[in-house]
Amino acid sequence: MNTPASPSADSPLSYRQAGVDYELIDPLKVAAQRAAATTATHLQVHGFNEVNESRGESAYVVDVGPFYLASIVECLGSKALVADEMARLTGRSHYDAIAQDTIAMAINDLITVGATPLVVQAYWAAGGSDWFGDAPRAQALVAGWKRACDLCQVAWGGGETPALAGIVEAGRIDLAASCTGLVNPKHRLSLGEKLGPGDAIVLLASSGIHANGLSLARKLVERLPQGYLTPVQPGLSYGEALLAPTLLYAPVTEALYRAGIITHYASNITGHGWRKLLRHPKPLRYRVHTLPEVPPVLSFIQHHAQQDDHEAYGTLNMGAGFALFVPAEQAQRTVEIAQASGVSATLAGVVESGEKELLIEPLGLRFAADDLQLR
Repeated sequence: MNTPASPSADSPLSYRQAGVDYELIDPLKVAAQRAAATTATHLQVHGFNEVNESRGESAYVVDVGPFYLASIVECLGSKALVADEMARLTGRSHYDAIAQDTIAMAINDLITVGATPLVVQAYWAAGGSDWFGDAPRAQALVAGWKRACDLCQVAWGGGETPALAGIVEAGRIDLAASCTGLVNPKHRLSLGEKLGPGDAIVLLASSGIHANGLSLARKLVERLPQGYLTPVQPGLSYGEALLAPTLLYAPVTEALYRAGIITHYASNITGHGWRKLLRHPKPLRYRVHTLPEVPPVLSFIQHHAQQDDHEAYGTLNMGAGFALFVPAEQAQRTVEIAQASGVSATLAGVVESGEKELLIEPLGLRFAADDLQLR
């Protein structure tokens, strides 16, 4: 089998070249969804039913009578490799931060359907028992995990800590989290049934790369003169910037509900970048007229990877970690509530009738319906 040549330092570096090819990954995800859908009848034995519209969304929803039950499982991905390398270079553990990243991957998906996070479970699979013998690192992981749970007011129910020598590389750990939540009262369910023309698009700011695109970010290190220690800006190295923890958006969605704002739809901007704005199957046009500020580390990656805007915005969050689709008359209040919760927000655009597409007008970008195939 021929191995593709590595891109030279003066050529664009794409996510696919870094080892992540959604054209290979997404068909399996779609096939798995279709197989999974055939198992929904098992719920009826217990007197429950799935909410069909949640298939293909970020969290799965079951109708259990007085309320809905939502669930999700997510993994951190390769961000732990950056933390390990920065510990080697600087002596500082960032496992408190990547603990938050791991929980955010699950909770930020769960809340898209209108759920209140209730219980988080941990999955920490190490390459051997020795990993757990590094007490400061292990304690940082525990402390960061608890702090993230406290921020979201969610119970940490327990978890699993397998030592998987031969499966996970020695000295490494694979971090994942599952989360269960309640949609209560039931009218809080948000699966896009009310999404339509005239809705406003409010984008919640990201803190940086979050936990998606790290394969690309790690590949880029090969081009940087000082590797992870290359300055992104004075006093901030590339590695430190990458390890800024993912923002937790549950405090915002809970505050919105308490204020009487029921979102028509929500999307967690993770893999596929801004293409995630096209997630709902309805044929609608999403017109963006105002962009959030791009975190310096993402501008740095785009510049050094020599990506054009289409590649960057189709891969990275570029400053937008979460999208809320709300009635136009509630848009400004949504921005104010988010900011009062400590998260910057931008009234970024509008939903229109028309061909399914995303138009990012300030950059002259267009993403079509077939640029995102998740169902």
